[in-house]
Formats: sequence, structure tokens, C-alpha cells
Amino acid sequence: MIRALALAAALFALAGCGLQPMYAGGGSGAVARGLAAVEVAPIEGRGGWLVRNALRDRLGAAGPESPRYRLDVRLDDRLEGLGVLSDDTVGRERRTLRARYQLVDTADDTILLDATAGSDAGIDVVSSEYATIAAEQTALENLAQDVADRIVTQLSLTLRQQDR
Repeated sequence: MIRALALAAALFALAGCGLQPMYAGGGSGAVARGLAAVEVAPIEGRGGWLVRNALRDRLGAAGPESPRYRLDVRLDDRLEGLGVLSDDTVGRERRTLRARYQLVDTADDTILLDATAGSDAGIDVVSSEYATIAAEQTALENLAQDVADRIVTQLSLTLRQQDR
């Protein structure tokens, strides 16, 4: 009985807090349609190609919409050696991918969002140069996916506020 009353009280409190699902309405909801209307400008470099493709995959999930917004992204991809061993070789590397991005309303060139997103990964340097290069490339691919996820999350929040 006490559990049922506590559950009922929690449900009433949750209903009154004003929380709403981000993607209410699914693919036809306001946020999904807004994301589908974002055109991603070309981004320089291999990392830029990976981030742009990841963004386009996530933004176009609701289907084609005529572009209303433009997303401009500038990347900073760094690979630095860490963990110097006793024979003066690098034993560990860190790859950092940072993105500075702006969401622009193409109707009047208003900047709706100016933000940054980033992620980093550690890489073991092994005796095989091929394996190290493969690990660096895999790290870049994973970082591009993570940065794209972070950007889309922030875009969703911004477009949800625009819809209100």
C-alpha cells in the first residue's frame, strides 16, 4: 500500500515537472524535422570528411527537408606523443579532435549557435608501425563519431528552444 502511494506521488510529481521527450512525434516531430533541415558545409581533411558523413547520417534520419540551416564546422585534429620510454621512444600517443561549429539560419544569416565539441583517445605505440598507424586511424574514426554525436545533441537542444 505504501509502495503504491509512493509510486502514485512520484508519477504526479513527474507529470507536473514539465519534462517532455526531445524527439516527441518521432520522425515527424519538430526537432527531427529541424535536424533534417540542417545542411552541413564541407569540412577540410580526412577528419572533416568523417565528421561530415557522421553528421549527415544523424541529421538526415527524418528524411529529406529543404535546407533552412547551415552548419559550419572547423576541426582541430592533434596527435601528440606521451609516455617517453627509457630509450627515448614514444610509448603512448593521444589523439584529440576538437570542433568549433556554428548553426546559421540561412534566411537571414543569423548565428543561432556557436559552440565547441571535442573528444580524445589514447593510443599505444607498438613495434609495428602499421599497427600504430591503424590504431591512429581507428581512433580518428571513433572520435569523429563521438564529436558528431555531441554536435547533434547540442543542435537538438537549440532547435527545440527555437520551436517553442
